[in-house]
Parts: sequence; C-alpha cells; structure tokens
Amino acid sequence: MKTENPPLPFGYSAVPPGKLATVVTCLQMLAPPAVNSGAENGSLVAEAWNSPGLEAYRSLFRAVGEDWMWVSRLVMADDELAAILDDPLVEIYVLKDGERRIGLLELDFRTEGQCELVFFGVVRDAIGKGAGRFLMNHAVEKAWSRQITRFWVHTCHFDSPAALPFYQRSGFVPYASMVEVFDDPRLAGQAPKNASPHVPLIEP
Repeated sequence: MKTENPPLPFGYSAVPPGKLATVVTCLQMLAPPAVNSGAENGSLVAEAWNSPGLEAYRSLFRAVGEDWMWVSRLVMADDELAAILDDPLVEIYVLKDGERRIGLLELDFRTEGQCELVFFGVVRDAIGKGAGRFLMNHAVEKAWSRQITRFWVHTCHFDSPAALPFYQRSGFVPYASMVEVFDDPRLAGQAPKNASPHVPLIEP
C-alpha cells in the first residue's frame, strides 16, 4: 500500500471538530504461511457469497463491524458498492454457524499479482471461540490459491485490540503505519451514537 501524502510533523496535530483520527498499521505476507491449526470445524462453514444484495451485505457488514467503526461501505453510494460486489475479481465469503451468518470475508484481486484482505471479522458473540481462526485459514487458502506474490491487509487502533496480534500470528508482517482522518459517522446519523464506545464521541 503506497501513499503520496506528506509525513505528519513531530508532536501533536489537531483533529478538526467532527472528525476522527486513527493509527493504521499495514501488514503483508509474501509467501504462503505454515498451516495455522484452528478450532474444529463443527457447524462452521465458509460459503462464497456471489453478488450479494446491498441490503443483506450492509446488514452483515454492520453486524460484524459496528463495534469497530466499520463505516466505509455504509456511506458508499449504492452504484459504487454494487460495482465492487459484482466484480469477478472480488471474492466475498460469509461464515455461517448452521444457518446463522456470523462472519464476513472479502478478498480483492483487482491488482495483478496481489490480494487485499479488505474486510475480515466475526460478530461479537463469536469472538474468542475459534470462528476467526477458521475464517482466516479459509482466507489464506483462497488468497494463495491464485497466482499472487503478496497478500496484504491494514488494521487500525479502532479495531479490536486482538486484531493486530491475530494478523501477525496468521503470518502477516507489519511494514508501514499511517494516520487516517475521516468524518465521525455517529454525528451524521450513519452509525448509532453508542457505536464503538471505545472511540470517544466529541460533539463539535
């Protein structure tokens, strides 16, 4: 992942009212990792989700990511999101426990020779029970089944504290850090006021 933005100055930088700032860590793996054993399969199944409807996709996106300030696909224009979801080089998988959808995985192969792990996560009550490891093993298998030389992801400090070490245990290695500034979606009604309670809500 490359950026042409100038580096931040040393010391504190003010964040404009109504905005959020998060520290982003970029990670990559340049070869398939050793198999990382996980939980027993049990009732878990990762299924391809071809061209999901916008409402169904956003519902699962919200269920998985609302605690962690996932907002990009909620505020994206319908036609722009539909173009991504319908692209044959974007693979979407849903993790199911029986008939219940409990996880989301999105792999983007639109850059030749690379795969981006765009979205990855499970719902709140599935965390810590092996569902994440099961889904990550599926992600690694699917990514490296294609002719790629790089599998990458980024996470930020608004995400679960377990996310970064989980990615590293899965074989990803940090290579860059950035700061992202964006509108607080809770102030515009795009997310509930009580979403992501670990991220302070500052009224402008």
